[in-house]
Amino acid sequence: MSTVRGRIGVHPRGFGFLVTEEREPRSAFVSPPDLNRFLEGDEVRAEVATDASGRSVASALVLERRTRREVFGTVTIRAKRPHLAIDRAVANTDWPFAEGTGAGLVEGAAVLATVGEGTVSVREILPAGTDLGVARCLARHGLRGDHGVPLIEEAKRAKAALRLGARRDLRSIPTVTIDAASTTDIDDALSALPAGPDGALRVLVSIADVDAFVPEGSPLDLDARARGTSVYLAGKTVPMLPEVLSSDAASLIEGAERPTMTVELRIDAEGVVTSTDVYESLLRSHARLTYDAVSRFFDGEEGAIPPGVASTVRWLRTAAARISAGRAARGGTELAREEAFVSVDRATGEPTAVEARVDTPAHRLVERLMVAANEAVARWLVERGLPGVFRVHPPPTPDRVARLADFAKNFGIESGFAEELTPRGLAAFEAQLVGSRLAPAVRLVLARALGPAIYSAEPGLHFGLAAPLYLHFTSPIRRYADLAVHRILKRYLHGDRTMTRQEPALGALAAHVTEAARNSDKAETERRRMLVARLFGSRIGEERTGYVIAVKPFGLVVQLEGTGVTGTVATEILPGGPYEADLARERLAGPGRSFGVGDPLVVRIVGTNEELGRIELALAEGQSEPKKPVARKAAPRAPKA
Repeated sequence: MSTVRGRIGVHPRGFGFLVTEEREPRSAFVSPPDLNRFLEGDEVRAEVATDASGRSVASALVLERRTRREVFGTVTIRAKRPHLAIDRAVANTDWPFAEGTGAGLVEGAAVLATVGEGTVSVREILPAGTDLGVARCLARHGLRGDHGVPLIEEAKRAKAALRLGARRDLRSIPTVTIDAASTTDIDDALSALPAGPDGALRVLVSIADVDAFVPEGSPLDLDARARGTSVYLAGKTVPMLPEVLSSDAASLIEGAERPTMTVELRIDAEGVVTSTDVYESLLRSHARLTYDAVSRFFDGEEGAIPPGVASTVRWLRTAAARISAGRAARGGTELAREEAFVSVDRATGEPTAVEARVDTPAHRLVERLMVAANEAVARWLVERGLPGVFRVHPPPTPDRVARLADFAKNFGIESGFAEELTPRGLAAFEAQLVGSRLAPAVRLVLARALGPAIYSAEPGLHFGLAAPLYLHFTSPIRRYADLAVHRILKRYLHGDRTMTRQEPALGALAAHVTEAARNSDKAETERRRMLVARLFGSRIGEERTGYVIAVKPFGLVVQLEGTGVTGTVATEILPGGPYEADLARERLAGPGRSFGVGDPLVVRIVGTNEELGRIELALAEGQSEPKKPVARKAAPRAPKA
């Protein structure tokens, strides 16, 4: 038996796990009675021992720090006393309301509550018509909801008090924004000046100057810092800044003059950024373009975009193509994967369709130029010895590289990795997956091997992008890390030479925004899964073609073709059992049949659970053998860096 520290994880079936704080985290089982006093994310100390079956079990749990201050649930009456039936992804039991705080609560009322010592207190009773899925997602991941009246009024005052100061005037340069049709918080704009006799061209990446509206230390700033990021839940956006700023005063709306920060890149004929200039600017967007319109323009559709910006868009394509060539030569990964995109009816909030999100030439153009701008600003800061909030992605450890190589070999892919994986080696490995039905599964394993990028006050390699230095500069309306970088740039441009690389406050900020981004991503994923489960609840009995993308002890994870949606086939309902899971080889083996990653299946939708975002599947009738694979559809989008 040993004493360990870790975080509590809650399983919806009522038990939990203690995930230890180690370089390679391990988990220990927590029984339901031992879990009752704890919430998802609690930091605890516990005794861990191995039981007769070889399973690690945690007991004698002691709370060291509670990270969660708010929970979502519905009221239930027990022994004539109101309790809160807390979201079962957060707690495994109902908690009583503190004495004197639950009077008048009715059975079934949806409540946001603050957490006490074994009790909860009402913070807000959610009115009828509230989208409870949104409320659950936000509370589950500790995210703030809509801005209150005081902050909205503060934002209105900030809009009225704008002072531009001295800026480089770019209003006459043809400039475009390229976003999704639904985007309202537009924080990046692009201009391109034609190539000169030496083949070099200039690209101007201009970004909304949020700091011009939000003074550091102001109520707006403190709230934005606490949020860390905007949250994009399907059918509902919770912006980091009030909409009067995020979608109006700071947004780069077509035809409106806006204060911006510009990074000007000189790109030679071989795609090398040979010089970088950073300055405050005054901008007017000449055209608000969509990804779809730009893609149609590239396909030759006449009139897809205004003729006055056609030349600009062509030169932007040239610049992006040059940068792509250089990026391909240095390696890294696209980590392309199918991701479900849910369409939501704005009037009713109901999901109407789901499809795989698809990358387009317009998406790639914007992504390449934004990444180039972010890299250039990171270099600019480091060359001057300045601090920053950098985006760092360390190389995978040798043991993770070895596990990835073993996994790939099981499916006929020879990786040939050395002990240390390089960005070029990674690109060569990923090239083998193009067009393969194994690609979704292998990329899941690859993502786990690479691990996530984090924010850091120390500059370092972004392995996935093969970038020696990288940060986020291009989305200050949506991300606080970008706003912090803008402020460092502006202090230097205004003559401040006191800043040094060692800025203690930036380390704490980097850790905070890393956690905020992680929680936001989890909430967005869960919201999408919840809506997909709601949509598929009306499709019980339908048959779909899919591919096994993972094998778990409980069964098969199947991705439905052309949607990005995943569901599970439980081991106990598979015909021809019993089956044993070989997790190392990602297979379920039975007496006369086995299932493995990459196998095509025809499955039937048999059930859904919206609260947990789950789709339950079964094999379609008459499937004694795997079906032949069918052609794959369009390539999926790459995730954000």
